[in-house]
Amino acid sequence: MPEPLKATLPIVLTILLVMVGAGHASAQRLSVKAHIANIRAEPNTNSVVIWQVEKYHPLTIIKKQGHWYQFEDFEGDRGWIHNSLLVDIRAVIVKNNKCNIRSGPGTENDILFTVDKGVPFRVLEERGKWVHVVHEDGDKGWIHQSLVW
Repeated sequence: MPEPLKATLPIVLTILLVMVGAGHASAQRLSVKAHIANIRAEPNTNSVVIWQVEKYHPLTIIKKQGHWYQFEDFEGDRGWIHNSLLVDIRAVIVKNNKCNIRSGPGTENDILFTVDKGVPFRVLEERGKWVHVVHEDGDKGWIHQSLVW
């Protein structure tokens, strides 16, 4: 390999690694806006529905094909969803069973209700490590950020 090429190769490789990492780190996160949305195996309406998600379910977009988005969810599952079913709002989903939703941001606050893994919420605000959330049915409260994705 010629000497000038040897000298520039590490620089080129570093730039490529930064570009690949930046593309992954800036993956778009969207949320479902429909009450119930079909998740499909392929990017078309003739494709089999592999599961359904409810409003505010957050998704990380990994690929776009026309009006269809391939995504990954909080469990690492992948599927396709039509872009008309998505909105750019901050949402979270509970990642553990039996999580307390509280009246305020802290464990000293009353438990309003308990939720299981997979329940999505829209984020209203954040205070420290606490997230103020609302469910599609209108139930509101605070949950610790370690319990959501």
